[in-house]
Amino acid sequence: MSSFEHGAASIHYDIEGEGFPVLLIAPGGMRSANELWNGMPWNPRSLADTYRVIGMDQRNAGRSTAPVSADDGWATYTADQLALLDHLDVDRCHVVGMCIGGPYIAGLLNTAPERFASAVMLQPVGIEPDGSNRSAFYEMFDRWVGAQPEKRGVDEATWSSFRSNMWDGEFVLTATDDQVAAFDTPILVAMGNDLHHPQATSRRIVALASNVTFVSSWKEGDALAAFDHIARGFLAGHTP
Repeated sequence: MSSFEHGAASIHYDIEGEGFPVLLIAPGGMRSANELWNGMPWNPRSLADTYRVIGMDQRNAGRSTAPVSADDGWATYTADQLALLDHLDVDRCHVVGMCIGGPYIAGLLNTAPERFASAVMLQPVGIEPDGSNRSAFYEMFDRWVGAQPEKRGVDEATWSSFRSNMWDGEFVLTATDDQVAAFDTPILVAMGNDLHHPQATSRRIVALASNVTFVSSWKEGDALAAFDHIARGFLAGHTP
């Protein structure tokens, strides 16, 4: 376990293995922390047998802490993620993210595509075209706020602004249709199929981006066994 300071934030991370680096962005919504990979159907921490795997806890999740402001939003987290790569002198890497990791990856590819040799999005979070699942994200955010120690002394207006910055958007939340269409980074999308990870989001990314490998079934049985081979082959094929 290691940490570094990014502004007033203390960001914790784990490094496992050696080789070309892979940045992991864990599932868990606002609770995204590296240890949560251990309960997932496919755990990319296993890639440490081949790669230098960098797993981070997002700010105010797991072991990481930071102040909260009304201006916080997706760009705040993107800045943390790029700052971690800078701290570790990683010029280029793969990135693997699940759940909220999907929007985080889209934000990274929109901001600094030159830093990423490839991206793996596992059941990316997104807003349904009719907005019907947005309230589920508001509720998820509010539960996370309620678990914060004494809500960190932050007033309700600040939390409300932060929530809006995160969840009032559309589609994959950190990139528009045109921006996703402009991605030329190779992307592997493993489809989501539930309230927080709708099929529509995965299928729309696949339809728009120019260099996509799509896996529609991957979490159970033979499909799960095959997915490890698919993901490893994808990463190997795009490792400089």
